[in-house]
Amino acid sequence: MSPDRVSPDDAVRPADAPSATGTPPWTYLMDMDGVLVHEEHLVPGADRFLKELQDTNTPFIVLTNNSIRTRRDLQARLRRTGLEIPEESIWTSALATATFLGNQRPNGTAYVVGESGLTTALHDIGYIITDIDPDYVVLGETRTYSFEAITTAIRLVERGARFIATNPDATGPSRDGSLPATGSVAALITRATGREPYYVGKPNALMMRSALRAIGAHSENTLMIGDRMDTDIVSGLEAGLQTILVLTGISTPASVEMYPFRPTRVIESVADLIGHTANPFG
Repeated sequence: MSPDRVSPDDAVRPADAPSATGTPPWTYLMDMDGVLVHEEHLVPGADRFLKELQDTNTPFIVLTNNSIRTRRDLQARLRRTGLEIPEESIWTSALATATFLGNQRPNGTAYVVGESGLTTALHDIGYIITDIDPDYVVLGETRTYSFEAITTAIRLVERGARFIATNPDATGPSRDGSLPATGSVAALITRATGREPYYVGKPNALMMRSALRAIGAHSENTLMIGDRMDTDIVSGLEAGLQTILVLTGISTPASVEMYPFRPTRVIESVADLIGHTANPFG
């Protein structure tokens, strides 16, 4: 069945999709924007979908590549849309980056271009934020990139600081149109220094694996729900997860066909999973 004829009851399902028989309880990873919300608006049915997961004690975690906000800030933002999600069920590229750096170089130092979501995550793992010979330059999302901060980052990278970026997203959405995001600013620093950053967030499967570890889940019985083939689905596949693409974000049935890989299933919305969360591939 071609995904250009997807309907709620008619989904793409490869032959190797898991069956209902003998499958352990599922754990859900899911993107936030485009899957549960559109900026400040709830995707219809997302609240009932999450309530079903909570009522059945199904483990889940909500992911975002955006590193601006802390878990608490995101929890408050989601609550305003009508979604009640515990802080521990939210995972950001800032948290994934902090986890990565904490494992690579415990109690290190970093110069940070970003906002509270990133600086808080780094402080929480014992990092010192400084512009004096830091171990790392860490670039994240901010709505107030400054020429001075970018210049400092360039000079520190030139002097030998290791270059890390939370995610490669080139643009972010706003009500007035696209905004330059981490990937675009990273490209500027790379052009000036000749040094490429290591990106921690999606589509790096490291983001998926760090989220799995954060909730004690295993890839064998975890699925990833996303709205982007080039980040959500590919990172899920590379982390060994089953994947579900929803059409409430940027992907369309036609755009799915442009990629050499496929999700396990394509559906219109997470609302289509209500009543089927125990067996999403049945």
